[in-house]
Amino acid sequence: MTPLSVQTPREIARTVARRVKVLRLDRGWTQEEAAERAGLALATYRQFERTGQISLERLLKLAVVLDALAGFDHLFVRPPARSLAELEELERQTRKRGRRRDAKA
Repeated sequence: MTPLSVQTPREIARTVARRVKVLRLDRGWTQEEAAERAGLALATYRQFERTGQISLERLLKLAVVLDALAGFDHLFVRPPARSLAELEELERQTRKRGRRRDAKA
């Protein structure tokens, strides 16, 4: 399995769609059942499995019905600081405020 970190966004979307399909099949659900449980149109669900294209809100609905919401807990979370110096640097960065530059300057 290719790690997500070396895939293009389109490849990642298709990988996620394949994973959703595996979870659906593990439960013995048809595409129609999965779509109905998530409150999605069947055509929307079929397109997702085929292309990986889906809105975030619809993907979250699928994650809820497939009991896979926990994976979203790790998205866009700042990694923990590794040292005291790094913690102090993060503190300084969050306190900085930018000034607008005068357009005439």
